[in-house]
Parts: sequence; structure tokens; C-alpha cells
Amino acid sequence: MENWILILGMLAITFATRYSLFAFPDLRFPQAVRQALHYVPTAVLTAIVVPAMLLPDGRNWALSWDNAYLLAGLATIVIAVVTRHLLATIGGGLLIFFGLRWALGQLPI
Repeated sequence: MENWILILGMLAITFATRYSLFAFPDLRFPQAVRQALHYVPTAVLTAIVVPAMLLPDGRNWALSWDNAYLLAGLATIVIAVVTRHLLATIGGGLLIFFGLRWALGQLPI
């Protein structure tokens, strides 16, 4: 029963925050808030990706040369900076990641 209360609470909060933008269409944010909102996607993506790169097993730090997640992540950052092209970044990152996993013998095949 507690799970259902939690799910319904999350549903209500999510609905209220999303619906409020439609209920008040003339709502305008100050310039400082709009400028700060530009950093939200970068902050969220960083919060998701960096722990996966540094803690691939979820418990232990993996700051070594046999961490394919870390090496591929760093290479992907370089690709993104150099090309500024989303598809090249995703494709190059995946190729490097799976190439490193294969080279390091970490593929489960």
C-alpha cells in the first residue's frame, strides 16, 4: 500500500508542475531564472554520466587505464568539443566504448 501512495504522490507532483505551465500561459520568469535554466540539461546529464564513468560497478572507484567507461567518456568529450556534431559524438563514443571493451576483454561474448 505504501508503494501506491508513493506512486500517486509522484503522479500528483509531476502533474501539478507540468500543468501549471499550461494553466498560467502568461507566466514569465525573470531573466536570471531563464539564464539559470539553460544550465539544467548539462547539470542533469553530468549527474547521470559521471558516476557511471567513475563507478562502473556502482560501488568501487575505477580510476585506472582498464576502465573502458572512463576512457570512452573522455574520448567522447574530445569528439564533442572537436566536431560539435551530436551524431558524430554519439557514434564515435559508442565505437570507442565497444572497441575498448573488446580490446580489454570485457565484452560478455
